[in-house]
Amino acid sequence: MRKLIFGLFIAVLPALGLAAGGTVPLDHIETDHSDKASLQRGAALFTNYCMGCHSLEYARYKRVAEDLEIPEDLYKENLIFTGAKIGELMKNAMNKEMAAGWFGAPPPDLTLESRLRGESWIYSYLRGFYQDDTRPLGVNNVVFPNVGMPHVLVDLQGLCAVEPNIGVKATVEPLSGNVKNGELCPQYALEGSMTEAEFDQAMYDLTNFLSYMGDPVKEERERLGIFVLIFVAIFFIFAYLLNREYWKDVH
Repeated sequence: MRKLIFGLFIAVLPALGLAAGGTVPLDHIETDHSDKASLQRGAALFTNYCMGCHSLEYARYKRVAEDLEIPEDLYKENLIFTGAKIGELMKNAMNKEMAAGWFGAPPPDLTLESRLRGESWIYSYLRGFYQDDTRPLGVNNVVFPNVGMPHVLVDLQGLCAVEPNIGVKATVEPLSGNVKNGELCPQYALEGSMTEAEFDQAMYDLTNFLSYMGDPVKEERERLGIFVLIFVAIFFIFAYLLNREYWKDVH
């Protein structure tokens, strides 16, 4: 019994470590891989705003097109800008040594980023940029302080002049009725083309797509899991009846 308890403790120890490791306040979300429209919008955002620097080199264009229910001809026409074939891996043409000189480190591959950091971290990070003239690129991030990445989505979101309210819940002053921290960015140094709600939805779509990239078989795995549990339940009934039949004469 002691060995069993010890084994269970060792099994859950990594999960406990991950749960205790996050110290940065985040805006939590739940992704949905069955929302194909969201995944398609996220794929378009990633291709247009992220793939110039970041690759998805553990995935193939063809698999993504099939899973997201995008016809191959439309995918090739609108979401492949490198001249790659539909069956190739989703790499980009950026030279890593040159990128390291520009940003201090080469931009990482993002195929498994959601598995590494979590969906809520990515969603909060994408919305967490603000103006900081002390930084080389003029921006900083509340989730990733002193980040070397530029705010590539500034045309959509705009540029917050102060630190955004990431992981901060809105409160209402009881006397005046005024809402505090109700907006993500209280003050903008540069206006974007999207409203705050539109940008939040766009970042959810992008995060949802990256979540899919990190676990492309999640839907299938969960569907099969239901059948496995049903099989185990039915098998348990027969196993119980057979065991009782074997032991009925022993007692």
